[in-house]
Amino acid sequence: MTSPLASEAAPFGRVLTAMVTPFTPEGALDVEAAQKLATYLVDHGHDGLVVSGTTGESPTTTGEEDARLLAAVLEAVGDRATIVAGVGTNDTRHSVELAQGARKVGAHGLLLVTPYYSKPPQSGIVEHVRQVTRAGEDLPVLLYDIPGRTGVQIAESTYAELVTDPLVVAVKDAVGDLERGAWLQSQLGLRIYSGDDSLNLAWLAVGAAGIVSVVGHVAGDQYAQMVRAVDAGDLVTARAVNERLVPAVRAIMTHTQGAITAKAALQLLGVLEHRTVRPPLLPATDEEVALVRDGLAASHLLEDIS
Repeated sequence: MTSPLASEAAPFGRVLTAMVTPFTPEGALDVEAAQKLATYLVDHGHDGLVVSGTTGESPTTTGEEDARLLAAVLEAVGDRATIVAGVGTNDTRHSVELAQGARKVGAHGLLLVTPYYSKPPQSGIVEHVRQVTRAGEDLPVLLYDIPGRTGVQIAESTYAELVTDPLVVAVKDAVGDLERGAWLQSQLGLRIYSGDDSLNLAWLAVGAAGIVSVVGHVAGDQYAQMVRAVDAGDLVTARAVNERLVPAVRAIMTHTQGAITAKAALQLLGVLEHRTVRPPLLPATDEEVALVRDGLAASHLLEDIS
């Protein structure tokens, strides 16, 4: 299914968040809360969402849960945003099954992280991507390069092989090498999405198509403003937005795992009732919640809350 907002320049939208997966206090998938959250995000600056990514705690969800979550988000906002399904695992057969399921449910695209822990050779990465891309049939693929978690980085020569498939159109970059990203854009035509909130402005300044954020859970409108400012050549405004968000970025991204702090932040905003996560993650402690609250307050993101 093609996204109503897809374009060649930004095939998955401009401002996306890797959406957390809401759970009940008992740890069950909370579909109603997921639809509420997806609607909130799209109402606040987002034109795309990634479901069942790492921030969505995908290593702890089943394929059946992934399908229900994807269907619920598509029902809630699929006509207003690009919905990308995370299908990356370290088992190619499992990723193929997830891609087939995502296409059947109606996803607009696939997020495919480099197989983690296994540390495959570059030829293995190519084969993994090709099999999953075939399974998705007509769905565009957003690669995810995050060697700090996977243990392996996608080589430039590997990208050159992968982009011969017209469905491999973009990469969520968490490598942090701006020069390398500029080369991938200019020489291979690969669209770059920032996968590191601390570098969102830097990536946009060198021509990235957009961002896939965690802090966007609570700063979607601000990131949309940043994107518009960069597009208009107004770096003064873009830098001001970035500076304002520094405390929130630090609070959410540096103290513990992002899903933990993002859920705490959403609870503080009243968007989520619970901040439940699944083991091996643990819910934010009171001390961690206080750090998140302080960061949001310093970034003026709590001003409408009593």
